[in-house]
Amino acid sequence: MSTSLPAQRPRQSFPEIGAVSWEHPADRAALQALRAIPGVDEVIRKTLALLGGERGVRLLFQGNAVRIGPAQFPKLWHLHNEVTTTFDWPNVPELYLSQTPFFNAGAYGIDRPFIVVHSAAVELLDDDELRVLLAHELGHVMSGHALYRTIAAVLALISLGALPTLAGLAVLPIRLAFLEWSRKSELSADRAGLLGAQDSVAAQRLAMKMAGGGRGGAFAGQLNADAFMQQAHEYAASGEGLDVVYKVLSTLALTHPMHTVRAAELQRWLSSGEYDRILRGEYARRGPDTSDRPLGDDLSAAGNYYAAEAREFAGHVADAAKRAAERAREAFRNAQKS
Repeated sequence: MSTSLPAQRPRQSFPEIGAVSWEHPADRAALQALRAIPGVDEVIRKTLALLGGERGVRLLFQGNAVRIGPAQFPKLWHLHNEVTTTFDWPNVPELYLSQTPFFNAGAYGIDRPFIVVHSAAVELLDDDELRVLLAHELGHVMSGHALYRTIAAVLALISLGALPTLAGLAVLPIRLAFLEWSRKSELSADRAGLLGAQDSVAAQRLAMKMAGGGRGGAFAGQLNADAFMQQAHEYAASGEGLDVVYKVLSTLALTHPMHTVRAAELQRWLSSGEYDRILRGEYARRGPDTSDRPLGDDLSAAGNYYAAEAREFAGHVADAAKRAAERAREAFRNAQKS
């Protein structure tokens, strides 16, 4: 199985590309809906005050992580600059490596977003997969996700009781709205990851390793991207009984979608032809027309997506209820016969 694009095909760059070119419609709509919730601005303001503002957030990593540069993990720095060049992004975000056994990466900050990669990710991923990961995080930066993701991460990690300054606010609905948007934002960033690396198999392997790990040792050579994608499609197609309900309930408190869901969504985007269209240079350029789109445009673009999700959800719930009623009637008839 091929693990990368042919060597003779160089990665394309995207001069002045706007993030709207790859953003998932559900991401933009969920963010707009989040911004419209009463109390959100107050939650953001007070949460940032607890963190000490952007300086406080940045100092957390300056004091307890390694800042990557030409003389510090130069290969990772080279990949980071390479991805920034691919997207023609004018500012190379600061990059930090944080020692932790948990696989993750993130874009944080307010005015000057920065990227943090966990050491577990560097240990598990090869260069092609790291390129996907770094492009994914740069996608968050380019979409302006860093501020909201910082708040979402804080709200996901701490209990409501730990935020006494937020007493009296309806924090729980706001937290759920942040988490819903956070999950949808990952679908956009996954597309950026693919565009930055231009290697669909590496993107699949990244999702697979996030789900199951295993770069070397006893796992060397035993992971199969094709088998993982089959698993992803099986999960996406699962609609027996209350499966869809369980899927929704199991993700409400998560900042990220299920890994198989992300892999299937990315494959769906590939199959739509949008990825190839961007490679051909048919994409929106950065500017006010793309950064300041009205709310109505975002909601309209996401309407079909959410409507389809709602119809599927309602259909499966109704189907499960019908099956349960049929089983109850049959059990009642059997009880009468005995």
